[in-house]
Amino acid sequence: MKALKPVLFAILVAFTALGAQARGHGGSHSRSYHSNTKSSTSETHVKGYYRKNGTYVAPHYRSKANRSQKDNWSTKGNVNPHTGKEGTKEPKN
Repeated sequence: MKALKPVLFAILVAFTALGAQARGHGGSHSRSYHSNTKSSTSETHVKGYYRKNGTYVAPHYRSKANRSQKDNWSTKGNVNPHTGKEGTKEPKN
């Protein structure tokens, strides 16, 4: 029975980890988007969540965080590759 306890513990840990990932607690992930213009932007998938006020925010992609606003999809001169929507905001930096 003593030899069986570590095996059972390992199985329990594995199922717990799989369950957390299936419920959406795996965090966000990044991928690169390559368009036909040979430019690439890095993007992050954001899972759906509830705000403090109860509003649900649906899963979506956003441009990956960095120190510039000039490459954000919402900034003028850029286009969201998923929606085709052109940016409308003036860059602050």
